[in-house]
Amino acid sequence: MSTSQFSGFPVEALQFLADLAANNNKPWFTENKPKYEENVLAPARDFVLALGVELQVLSPEVVADPRVNKSIFRIYRDVRFSKDKTPYKTNLALWFPATASGAKFDKPGYYFSLEADSLMLGVGIHGFAKPLLKAYRDAVVDPELGPELAKIVAQTLAIGYGIGEKTYKRTPRGYDPEHEYADLLLYSGLTAGFQSEIPAELHTADLVDYCFEKYAELAPLVHWIEKMKAATDG
Repeated sequence: MSTSQFSGFPVEALQFLADLAANNNKPWFTENKPKYEENVLAPARDFVLALGVELQVLSPEVVADPRVNKSIFRIYRDVRFSKDKTPYKTNLALWFPATASGAKFDKPGYYFSLEADSLMLGVGIHGFAKPLLKAYRDAVVDPELGPELAKIVAQTLAIGYGIGEKTYKRTPRGYDPEHEYADLLLYSGLTAGFQSEIPAELHTADLVDYCFEKYAELAPLVHWIEKMKAATDG
């Protein structure tokens, strides 16, 4: 059991995110930063620790680091290369990489995003780095890994989750467009998850179990990516 003190996110956390969306500017945030730290950041730290303990059941080497820029994303938006020039993100985003080794986003993991009116949970890798993209495509047409992935995707969809959007309209060059799993070659990353209205569990310690149950259903995709990466690294 976790030793953290997580007891849920207060309703003030959602109010802060809603107010931030309506007042996305530096003067307002500076004045209200104590509310962010007390109602959003503090419970987020406790939540990271509590959920991290549970996620070890799915991924024994999972990283759950309750620091900003580790499992907790910065609230400050990098506007240098973004069309959205508002200075702050209006969601609380958390990331739990399945393993400690490797670059932060070059490995699969568990994602959590809380907005004022919705919660999104997801798993996988949003975008494959170039070498891993080649490895993924080769895995799709592999006689063992390909059918395994197709089965996982079908089962994930069958129980109500979504698979990330396709990137390409045509099968990549060098791969058979008539292949049984050619549809899976249209992705440049591999994710699965769902978005919903705010669940009642958000405001209680039960949020940990709520998220764990969802992640447990999505974990086969994480494990497949790890297997694919291991085959490549080997």
